[in-house]
Amino acid sequence: MLRFLALAVIGMIGVVGPTSRAIASGDMKVVVILDNSGSMAERMPGGATRLEAAKQSLMRVLEKAPADADLGVLLLNPGPNGNWLVPLGPVDPDQVQRAVGGLWPDGGTPLGSTMKTAADALLALRQQQRYGIYKLLIVTDGEANDGQLVEQYLPEIQARGLLVDVIGVSMAEDHSLATRTSTYRNANDPASLEKAISEVVLGESSANANDAGQGDFDLIAALPAEVAAASLAALAQQQNEPVGEAAPTASAARGPMQSIPNQPAPPPAARDDRDSTFMTMAVLGILFLVIVRIVTAIGKRR
Repeated sequence: MLRFLALAVIGMIGVVGPTSRAIASGDMKVVVILDNSGSMAERMPGGATRLEAAKQSLMRVLEKAPADADLGVLLLNPGPNGNWLVPLGPVDPDQVQRAVGGLWPDGGTPLGSTMKTAADALLALRQQQRYGIYKLLIVTDGEANDGQLVEQYLPEIQARGLLVDVIGVSMAEDHSLATRTSTYRNANDPASLEKAISEVVLGESSANANDAGQGDFDLIAALPAEVAAASLAALAQQQNEPVGEAAPTASAARGPMQSIPNQPAPPPAARDDRDSTFMTMAVLGILFLVIVRIVTAIGKRR
């Protein structure tokens, strides 16, 4: 039974999640979260500041993007036109050049709240279009000022089937998200930064597909049957509610509960139930990423 569920989940990915060959088309939906905090004014080898290198890399990469791709650039701190440097949608190279040219480093690193904004935009787009690869690319040189929000939102973002990639810019050590996201890359000079952004935005967003193997299948097989079944249901019926908001329950859809005389109110949900829900979401998110790796490997081997 479990083997059937695992195969069914993998088959479902082929429907709702295109392989790497489809990412280079209009199925690409990416929001780049660009760190424009004050520390991005520090210089990289070669003389350019971290932000200048990121700006140049973004412009070159976005110019190569397919015309029907949906891409956006979201800043950690408001720029000349607010936090959305480039609104999520088809890329206009002239618009990108004008927007990026007036960007300067200043402010802190509110990564958690910005991740929610980016994820909500992708979820709203997926609600309309349904199919495609939806992902966040975080380009940053430091840790979040709102780490508690990162901890709160990251599992929910991943449980909704969004991929999260991180590029650490001239960081002395790996970012705290390095082992918790789809991929992590270090970029210590402008050339490696452009290469890293290009790999994610232009079609190589997941970990090396050739690394997928029997170990990934074993990870799926080790999961309880009910978790595999829940994963299948989650993939078949994607949740596009904004991050931080649960899907409405059947009772909520029916409207407020009518009061019943002499009927005690139901007790509040136990903390254990909330913890169980959180853990289930986290497991489903991890399972989704593993399955994407497997299917991508299968696609490349064909």
